[in-house]
Amino acid sequence: MEGNFINLTPDTLQDTHLCCIIRSKKSHPGVEAKRQWLEARLQEGHVFRKLDAKATVFIEYAPLEKAWVPIEGNNYIYIYCLWVLGEFRGKGYGKALLEYCLEDAREKGKSGLCMLGAQKQKAWLSDQAFAKRFGFQTVDTTDYGYALLALSLDGTLPRFGPGVKTAAIQSDALTIYYDMQCPYIPQTLQTIRKYCEENGVPFSFIEVDSLEKAKALPCVFNNWAVFYKGKFETVNLLGLPQLKRILQK
Repeated sequence: MEGNFINLTPDTLQDTHLCCIIRSKKSHPGVEAKRQWLEARLQEGHVFRKLDAKATVFIEYAPLEKAWVPIEGNNYIYIYCLWVLGEFRGKGYGKALLEYCLEDAREKGKSGLCMLGAQKQKAWLSDQAFAKRFGFQTVDTTDYGYALLALSLDGTLPRFGPGVKTAAIQSDALTIYYDMQCPYIPQTLQTIRKYCEENGVPFSFIEVDSLEKAKALPCVFNNWAVFYKGKFETVNLLGLPQLKRILQK
C-alpha cells in the first residue's frame, strides 16, 4: 500500500478534493454544499480522513452524540461512510482507514464504533461484510430490513432512536428527508423534482438542517430517506428507474 492519508481541517477544506465520485473541474453545487455542511461539522469533532489523491478512498465519522442520525448511545463514534473504489480496491486502504478510526476511538476513551447496515447490502451504505470482519455485530434491527452494527469496546451498546421503528408518516406524497452531506443530493433532488412536476406527482422535500431534526427522524437515515404513500422506502439515492418503480406501487 502506497500513499499518504490526510485529515481535513477548516484551513484545508476549501482546496482539497472531497473524493466522492464527482470529478467535475468546475464549481459543482453538490460539492460546495458538502463543503459548507462539513465546515460546521469539523468544529464538532467530525473526522474526514482521505487518501491524499483525487480518489474515492476515505472514511467519515463523528461522535455519535453529534452525528446527524437517529441513533442513540453514550460515547460512541458513528461511521457515516467508508469507501474505497476503482483501482484502489484490494490494496489495504479500507483496512488502514478503519484501523485508524478504531485507534482514534481507543485514544479518546470511546465506548465503540457503530454504523448503519441492512439485512441486504444497500448501494449507498458502506460494506457491512467488511465491517463484520473487524468484529462489528448487529445490535439493533428494524422490521423493514435495516440494522445497527456496532463494535463495542466496553460492553455498552447503541440503539436506534424511538422514531426509527415507526417508518411511517401521515403524508401520501413522495417525501424525501435529506441533508447536504452527500455531494450527489442536490442533483438527485433536481432530477426528482423535474420528473414529479412534469408528471403531476405530489412531492415534498424536507431538509434535515439540524442535529435535533436528525435525531427525531421517523426512519433510518444516513443522509437521505424516502417515503411514499406514508411508508418508508429506502436510504438509497434514486435514479429515474428506481423512482418510477416506487411510484408504481
